[in-house]
Amino acid sequence: MDVLSEVITVARTGRPRSAYVRWHAPWRQEFASVPGSAGFQVILEGSCWLLSPHAAPLPLGPGDVLFLPHGTGHTLADDPATAVTAPACTPDDPELPGPFMSDSVDRLGQGGPATVVLCGAYQLDPSRTHPLLLTLPDVIHLPADRNRHPELHAAVQLLASEVGNPRLGATAIVPALLDTLLMYVLRIWLAEQPAHGSTTGWAAALNDPAVTAALHAVHRDPTAPWTVAKLAAEAGLSRAAFARRFTSMIGQPPLGYLTWWRMTTAARLLQTTEAPLRSIAAQVGYTSEFAFANAFKRRHGLAPGAYRRRELNRLQGP
Repeated sequence: MDVLSEVITVARTGRPRSAYVRWHAPWRQEFASVPGSAGFQVILEGSCWLLSPHAAPLPLGPGDVLFLPHGTGHTLADDPATAVTAPACTPDDPELPGPFMSDSVDRLGQGGPATVVLCGAYQLDPSRTHPLLLTLPDVIHLPADRNRHPELHAAVQLLASEVGNPRLGATAIVPALLDTLLMYVLRIWLAEQPAHGSTTGWAAALNDPAVTAALHAVHRDPTAPWTVAKLAAEAGLSRAAFARRFTSMIGQPPLGYLTWWRMTTAARLLQTTEAPLRSIAAQVGYTSEFAFANAFKRRHGLAPGAYRRRELNRLQGP
């Protein structure tokens, strides 16, 4: 996989969810903060406003996409002056268009002009969150623009059709389209960052051919016996120049990132498979199970076996 694909594959857990919601003015809907999730709102019909205590009201129209990578609480309303007309949405309230339901909801309001919104969320495992996601702003707003973002527009249309009118195969199609939407949002946001003159951070790194080449090498084959010199050769730079550039952009040295990625991948394998420890060690580049266990414990604070038992108990619940 490429870096961006694995950022999502490793961090996401469970199935992404969505709700097709129709509000009739006047309306105002609060969405509660949901740590450990990433949410989105896509305006399909009508218009509304994004309201935040820390920013000016933002007008939204058909085709606009909001992505909230940290599950930040927010409010949508037909007008900034509209009073609260509905309780805050929470993931465990099935009567509301909360972020973890898959349904079509029609909130009649008082019969005014309708606004149709595609709401959704992805559940994330904080222990496997890639540093790229941590650097994203609380809200990413991509205005509707078919000419600049035709792929995003197409994904939105397909997703709206499947969620608004479920048919055979929708159970498989909708999660795939939700993942596609997320990837397009991140790809577009990252591609637009150089215009702001950034020279450090993940946005700059993924737009830097040399650093990206090294990152792809690590993600393509984490089991390889990588050294700084070998990664520098992938990047087409001298060892010293590569190490400086990588560390400046990524925030940690090349081999530090390699170890972090191996241990994060190992954590996912321990949580999601029954593979023996020696197999997982080999899959993340360790020929010695003992060396792997030591490295894992330094990163996660638990030996691999204890980590697996803890995660299994957590998933099974009380």
